[in-house]
Amino acid sequence: MKKIPQRTCLVTREKLDKKDLIRIVRTPEQNIIIDETGKANGRGAYLKKDIEVIEKAKKSKVLEKALNVEIPNEIFDELKELIKQ
Repeated sequence: MKKIPQRTCLVTREKLDKKDLIRIVRTPEQNIIIDETGKANGRGAYLKKDIEVIEKAKKSKVLEKALNVEIPNEIFDELKELIKQ
């Protein structure tokens, strides 16, 4: 049996399967990308696939602290779009 990797959501602190989370990555070039493959190079942070969690992450700046870089609003908009699909 294959073990499902678990990661912790930055906002809720819940341990969840990777497939239930979205990975946001700060690349070595300091760009912020939404990593849908889970394999992009760089410093990653995970958020639960939940609109409220995205809102909280935006308000609390928890992502910016975790990745040490400013997060553009477009990233949060993209995250919400991803969840709605």
